[in-house]
Amino acid sequence: MKCYSKKISASLFCLASLNIIFVVVLLFGCSSLQRVSNVSPEHEDFLSKVRYIITKQEKKIFLNLPPEKREAFIEEFWKKRDPDPTTEINEFKEQYFQRIEEANHLFKEGGTPGWLQDRGRIYILLGPPEHREKYPTGYTFYGRPMEIWYYGPAYIIFIDSHYTGNYELYPLSAQFLAELLKAQLNLKPEVPDKQVVLDFKLKIEQFPENRIQFIIRIPYENIWFEEKDGLLVTKLRVKLNVYNENKKNLWSLDKEYPLSIHQENIKEILGQKFQIIGETILNPGKYTLSIFLENTTDGQTVKKTARFTLKTKKTI
Repeated sequence: MKCYSKKISASLFCLASLNIIFVVVLLFGCSSLQRVSNVSPEHEDFLSKVRYIITKQEKKIFLNLPPEKREAFIEEFWKKRDPDPTTEINEFKEQYFQRIEEANHLFKEGGTPGWLQDRGRIYILLGPPEHREKYPTGYTFYGRPMEIWYYGPAYIIFIDSHYTGNYELYPLSAQFLAELLKAQLNLKPEVPDKQVVLDFKLKIEQFPENRIQFIIRIPYENIWFEEKDGLLVTKLRVKLNVYNENKKNLWSLDKEYPLSIHQENIKEILGQKFQIIGETILNPGKYTLSIFLENTTDGQTVKKTARFTLKTKKTI
Protein backbone atom coordinates (compact mmCIF):
# COMPACT_ATOMS: atom_id res chain seq x y z
CA MET A 1 0.00 0.00 0.00
CA LYS A 2 1.41 3.39 -0.98
CA CYS A 3 0.57 6.75 0.46
CA TYR A 4 0.70 10.02 -1.45
CA SER A 5 0.37 13.66 -0.53
CA LYS A 6 0.80 16.86 -2.50
CA LYS A 7 0.91 19.11 0.55
CA ILE A 8 -0.13 19.22 4.19
CA SER A 9 -3.88 19.33 4.65
CA ALA A 10 -6.27 18.88 7.53
CA SER A 11 -5.65 15.13 7.46
CA LEU A 12 -2.22 13.86 8.41
CA PHE A 13 -3.06 10.26 7.62
CA CYS A 14 -1.69 10.54 4.08
CA LEU A 15 1.93 11.04 5.13
CA ALA A 16 5.08 8.97 4.95
CA SER A 17 4.57 6.66 7.89
CA LEU A 18 0.88 5.99 7.37
CA ASN A 19 0.17 2.46 6.22
CA ILE A 20 -1.22 -0.69 7.78
CA ILE A 21 0.44 0.30 11.07
CA PHE A 22 -1.85 3.31 11.20
CA VAL A 23 -4.94 1.17 10.71
CA VAL A 24 -3.82 -1.17 13.50
CA VAL A 25 -3.28 1.82 15.80
CA LEU A 26 -6.79 3.06 15.11
CA LEU A 27 -8.39 -0.31 15.70
CA PHE A 28 -6.58 -1.39 18.80
CA GLY A 29 -5.34 1.83 20.34
CA CYS A 30 -1.81 2.77 21.28
CA SER A 31 -0.57 1.65 24.68
CA SER A 32 2.18 3.40 26.58
CA LEU A 33 5.63 2.65 25.28
CA GLN A 34 7.53 0.39 27.61
CA ARG A 35 10.85 1.64 28.81
CA VAL A 36 13.63 0.10 26.76
CA SER A 37 17.23 -0.35 27.81
CA ASN A 38 20.15 1.50 26.28
CA VAL A 39 17.98 4.46 25.26
CA SER A 40 18.65 7.92 26.65
CA PRO A 41 15.75 9.94 28.11
CA GLU A 42 15.88 12.25 25.08
CA HIS A 43 15.63 9.37 22.62
CA GLU A 44 12.94 7.68 24.69
CA ASP A 45 10.97 10.92 24.54
CA PHE A 46 11.38 10.95 20.75
CA LEU A 47 9.96 7.42 20.49
CA SER A 48 7.09 8.36 22.74
CA LYS A 49 6.19 11.51 20.80
CA VAL A 50 6.25 9.84 17.36
CA ARG A 51 4.38 6.70 18.44
CA TYR A 52 1.52 7.53 16.07
CA ILE A 53 3.64 7.91 12.94
CA ILE A 54 6.75 5.77 13.33
CA THR A 55 6.61 2.43 11.54
CA LYS A 56 7.49 -0.89 13.12
CA GLN A 57 10.54 -1.21 10.90
CA GLU A 58 11.75 2.32 11.70
CA LYS A 59 11.47 1.64 15.42
CA LYS A 60 13.45 -1.59 15.10
CA ILE A 61 16.18 0.18 13.17
CA PHE A 62 16.31 3.00 15.72
CA LEU A 63 16.64 0.65 18.69
CA ASN A 64 19.37 -1.36 16.95
CA LEU A 65 21.44 1.72 16.19
CA PRO A 66 24.41 2.64 18.37
CA PRO A 67 23.54 5.71 20.50
CA GLU A 68 25.85 8.01 18.53
CA LYS A 69 23.91 7.39 15.29
CA ARG A 70 20.42 7.97 16.66
CA GLU A 71 20.48 11.74 16.23
CA ALA A 72 21.19 11.29 12.53
CA PHE A 73 18.26 8.87 12.34
CA ILE A 74 15.95 11.41 13.98
CA GLU A 75 17.05 14.10 11.55
CA GLU A 76 16.39 11.78 8.60
CA PHE A 77 13.08 10.64 10.12
CA TRP A 78 11.69 14.17 9.95
CA LYS A 79 13.41 14.97 6.66
CA LYS A 80 11.58 12.10 4.93
CA ARG A 81 8.28 13.55 6.08
CA ASP A 82 8.97 17.12 4.99
CA PRO A 83 6.31 17.92 2.36
CA ASP A 84 8.32 20.82 0.93
CA PRO A 85 12.12 20.47 1.35
CA THR A 86 12.62 23.83 -0.42
CA THR A 87 11.42 25.71 2.67
CA GLU A 88 13.38 26.17 5.89
CA ILE A 89 10.48 24.90 8.00
CA ASN A 90 9.39 21.27 8.07
CA GLU A 91 5.65 21.90 7.89
CA PHE A 92 4.70 18.36 8.84
CA LYS A 93 6.87 18.35 11.96
CA GLU A 94 5.62 21.79 13.00
CA GLN A 95 1.99 20.79 12.58
CA TYR A 96 2.45 17.44 14.31
CA PHE A 97 3.85 18.98 17.50
CA GLN A 98 1.37 21.85 17.33
CA ARG A 99 -1.47 19.34 17.35
CA ILE A 100 0.05 17.56 20.35
CA GLU A 101 -0.05 20.87 22.25
CA GLU A 102 -3.60 21.55 21.09
CA ALA A 103 -4.72 18.07 22.14
CA ASN A 104 -3.26 18.58 25.61
CA HIS A 105 -5.15 21.86 25.89
CA LEU A 106 -8.46 20.56 24.52
CA PHE A 107 -8.67 17.26 26.38
CA LYS A 108 -7.54 18.00 29.92
CA GLU A 109 -10.05 15.82 31.75
CA GLY A 110 -9.56 12.11 32.30
CA GLY A 111 -6.29 12.02 34.21
CA THR A 112 -4.29 11.17 31.06
CA PRO A 113 -2.48 13.80 28.97
CA GLY A 114 -4.77 14.86 26.16
CA TRP A 115 -2.47 13.74 23.36
CA LEU A 116 -2.43 10.18 24.76
CA GLN A 117 -6.21 9.88 24.84
CA ASP A 118 -8.20 8.51 21.91
CA ARG A 119 -9.57 11.94 21.11
CA GLY A 120 -6.07 13.38 21.15
CA ARG A 121 -4.74 10.63 18.90
CA ILE A 122 -7.44 11.18 16.29
CA TYR A 123 -7.05 14.96 16.57
CA ILE A 124 -3.29 14.69 15.93
CA LEU A 125 -3.66 12.37 12.95
CA LEU A 126 -6.76 13.81 11.28
CA GLY A 127 -6.78 17.36 12.57
CA PRO A 128 -9.75 19.17 14.11
CA PRO A 129 -13.14 17.82 13.01
CA GLU A 130 -15.29 19.87 10.69
CA HIS A 131 -18.07 19.62 13.26
CA ARG A 132 -18.05 18.38 16.85
CA GLU A 133 -21.18 17.43 18.80
CA LYS A 134 -21.03 17.01 22.58
CA TYR A 135 -23.52 15.04 24.65
CA PRO A 136 -22.34 15.35 28.29
CA THR A 137 -25.40 13.44 29.54
CA GLY A 138 -25.47 10.98 26.68
CA TYR A 139 -27.19 10.84 23.33
CA THR A 140 -30.26 9.61 25.17
CA PHE A 141 -31.33 10.69 28.65
CA TYR A 142 -29.81 7.63 30.32
CA GLY A 143 -26.82 7.31 28.04
CA ARG A 144 -23.14 7.77 28.80
CA PRO A 145 -21.28 11.00 27.90
CA MET A 146 -20.53 10.97 24.20
CA GLU A 147 -18.95 13.05 21.42
CA ILE A 148 -19.43 12.76 17.67
CA TRP A 149 -16.79 14.17 15.33
CA TYR A 150 -17.55 14.73 11.67
CA TYR A 151 -15.00 14.62 8.85
CA GLY A 152 -16.98 15.21 5.69
CA PRO A 153 -19.52 12.38 5.36
CA ALA A 154 -17.64 10.27 7.93
CA TYR A 155 -18.18 10.49 11.66
CA ILE A 156 -16.32 9.17 14.69
CA ILE A 157 -17.88 8.40 18.06
CA PHE A 158 -16.17 8.69 21.45
CA ILE A 159 -17.83 7.45 24.65
CA ASP A 160 -16.93 8.11 28.29
CA SER A 161 -17.95 4.65 29.45
CA HIS A 162 -16.64 5.02 33.02
CA TYR A 163 -17.58 8.67 33.63
CA THR A 164 -13.91 9.59 34.13
CA GLY A 165 -13.64 12.22 31.41
CA ASN A 166 -11.53 9.88 29.29
CA TYR A 167 -13.51 9.39 26.08
CA GLU A 168 -12.68 6.19 24.23
CA LEU A 169 -13.02 5.48 20.54
CA TYR A 170 -16.19 3.49 19.91
CA PRO A 171 -15.12 0.10 18.40
CA LEU A 172 -17.50 0.22 15.43
CA SER A 173 -16.37 3.77 14.75
CA ALA A 174 -12.74 2.59 14.70
CA GLN A 175 -13.52 -0.14 12.16
CA PHE A 176 -15.41 2.29 9.96
CA LEU A 177 -12.54 4.77 10.13
CA ALA A 178 -10.01 2.08 9.20
CA GLU A 179 -12.01 1.18 6.10
CA LEU A 180 -12.33 4.86 5.19
CA LEU A 181 -8.58 5.32 5.44
CA LYS A 182 -7.92 2.24 3.33
CA ALA A 183 -10.22 3.58 0.64
CA GLN A 184 -8.63 7.03 0.68
CA LEU A 185 -5.13 5.57 0.50
CA ASN A 186 -6.12 3.89 -2.76
CA LEU A 187 -7.02 7.17 -4.46
CA LYS A 188 -4.92 8.10 -7.48
CA PRO A 189 -1.75 9.83 -6.28
CA GLU A 190 -0.36 13.18 -7.32
CA VAL A 191 3.10 13.11 -5.78
CA PRO A 192 4.49 9.97 -4.16
CA ASP A 193 5.44 10.36 -0.50
CA LYS A 194 7.89 7.59 0.31
CA GLN A 195 9.64 6.79 3.53
CA VAL A 196 12.73 5.54 1.71
CA VAL A 197 13.84 7.06 -1.58
CA LEU A 198 15.88 4.79 -3.82
CA ASP A 199 19.11 6.42 -5.00
CA PHE A 200 22.71 5.57 -5.82
CA LYS A 201 26.14 7.00 -6.58
CA LEU A 202 28.11 6.08 -9.71
CA LYS A 203 31.84 5.74 -10.12
CA ILE A 204 33.60 4.89 -13.38
CA GLU A 205 37.11 3.47 -13.23
CA GLN A 206 39.43 2.81 -16.16
CA PHE A 207 42.15 0.17 -16.07
CA PRO A 208 44.92 -0.88 -18.46
CA GLU A 209 44.04 -2.69 -21.67
CA ASN A 210 40.81 -0.68 -22.06
CA ARG A 211 39.11 -2.44 -19.17
CA ILE A 212 36.45 -0.34 -17.46
CA GLN A 213 34.29 -0.78 -14.38
CA PHE A 214 30.96 0.84 -13.57
CA ILE A 215 30.55 0.87 -9.80
CA ILE A 216 27.10 1.55 -8.39
CA ARG A 217 26.92 2.22 -4.65
CA ILE A 218 23.51 2.20 -2.97
CA PRO A 219 23.25 3.30 0.69
CA TYR A 220 21.39 0.70 2.71
CA GLU A 221 19.32 3.56 4.14
CA ASN A 222 17.94 4.09 0.62
CA ILE A 223 16.86 0.48 0.13
CA TRP A 224 13.35 -0.58 1.12
CA PHE A 225 13.21 -4.03 2.71
CA GLU A 226 10.31 -6.24 3.73
CA GLU A 227 10.29 -8.44 6.79
CA LYS A 228 10.13 -12.17 6.13
CA ASP A 229 10.84 -14.99 8.59
CA GLY A 230 12.94 -12.75 10.81
CA LEU A 231 14.96 -11.41 7.89
CA LEU A 232 14.92 -8.15 5.96
CA VAL A 233 14.81 -9.09 2.29
CA THR A 234 14.54 -7.39 -1.06
CA LYS A 235 15.75 -7.71 -4.64
CA LEU A 236 17.41 -5.06 -6.77
CA ARG A 237 17.40 -5.11 -10.55
CA VAL A 238 20.06 -3.23 -12.50
CA LYS A 239 20.15 -2.50 -16.23
CA LEU A 240 23.23 -0.86 -17.72
CA ASN A 241 23.67 0.16 -21.34
CA VAL A 242 26.69 1.80 -22.98
CA TYR A 243 26.23 3.79 -26.21
CA ASN A 244 28.82 5.34 -28.49
CA GLU A 245 28.53 8.78 -30.08
CA ASN A 246 26.37 7.29 -32.84
CA LYS A 247 23.95 5.99 -30.18
CA LYS A 248 24.85 2.40 -30.94
CA ASN A 249 24.47 0.03 -28.00
CA LEU A 250 27.90 -1.53 -27.39
CA TRP A 251 27.37 -3.28 -24.06
CA SER A 252 24.49 -4.22 -21.77
CA LEU A 253 23.93 -5.70 -18.34
CA ASP A 254 20.58 -6.82 -16.92
CA LYS A 255 20.85 -8.59 -13.59
CA GLU A 256 18.99 -9.08 -10.31
CA TYR A 257 20.68 -8.92 -6.91
CA PRO A 258 18.81 -10.49 -3.95
CA LEU A 259 19.58 -9.03 -0.52
CA SER A 260 18.96 -10.71 2.83
CA ILE A 261 19.91 -9.24 6.20
CA HIS A 262 19.41 -10.54 9.72
CA GLN A 263 17.63 -7.92 11.82
CA GLU A 264 20.30 -8.08 14.52
CA ASN A 265 22.85 -6.98 11.90
CA ILE A 266 21.03 -3.76 10.97
CA LYS A 267 23.32 -1.51 12.99
CA GLU A 268 26.36 -3.04 11.27
CA ILE A 269 25.25 -2.10 7.75
CA LEU A 270 23.82 1.36 8.40
CA GLY A 271 26.16 3.93 6.93
CA GLN A 272 27.47 1.33 4.48
CA LYS A 273 26.63 0.87 0.81
CA PHE A 274 25.59 -2.10 -1.28
CA GLN A 275 27.89 -2.27 -4.29
CA ILE A 276 27.16 -3.47 -7.82
CA ILE A 277 29.94 -3.68 -10.40
CA GLY A 278 29.59 -3.99 -14.15
CA GLU A 279 32.74 -4.57 -16.19
CA THR A 280 33.53 -4.48 -19.89
CA ILE A 281 36.20 -3.52 -22.43
CA LEU A 282 35.83 -0.38 -24.54
CA ASN A 283 38.08 1.38 -27.00
CA PRO A 284 39.13 4.97 -26.28
CA GLY A 285 36.37 7.41 -27.15
CA LYS A 286 33.27 9.19 -25.88
CA TYR A 287 30.37 7.20 -24.46
CA THR A 288 27.05 7.49 -22.69
CA LEU A 289 26.03 5.14 -19.88
CA SER A 290 22.36 4.69 -18.98
CA ILE A 291 21.54 3.22 -15.58
CA PHE A 292 18.19 1.81 -14.52
CA LEU A 293 17.80 0.63 -10.92
CA GLU A 294 14.64 -0.98 -9.53
CA ASN A 295 13.72 -2.23 -6.09
CA THR A 296 11.32 -5.06 -6.88
CA THR A 297 9.95 -5.04 -3.33
CA ASP A 298 8.24 -1.64 -3.44
CA GLY A 299 8.50 -0.93 -7.18
CA GLN A 300 10.65 2.18 -6.85
CA THR A 301 12.88 2.95 -9.82
CA VAL A 302 15.56 5.48 -10.58
CA LYS A 303 17.16 6.31 -13.93
CA LYS A 304 20.37 8.20 -14.60
CA THR A 305 22.72 8.83 -17.51
CA ALA A 306 26.41 9.62 -17.45
CA ARG A 307 28.71 10.74 -20.22
CA PHE A 308 32.35 9.74 -20.03
CA THR A 309 35.49 9.76 -22.13
CA LEU A 310 38.06 6.96 -22.24
CA LYS A 311 41.63 7.78 -23.05
CA THR A 312 44.38 5.41 -24.07
CA LYS A 313 45.88 3.89 -20.95
CA LYS A 314 49.12 2.02 -21.27
CA THR A 315 49.85 -1.19 -19.40
CA ILE A 316 52.34 -0.64 -16.59
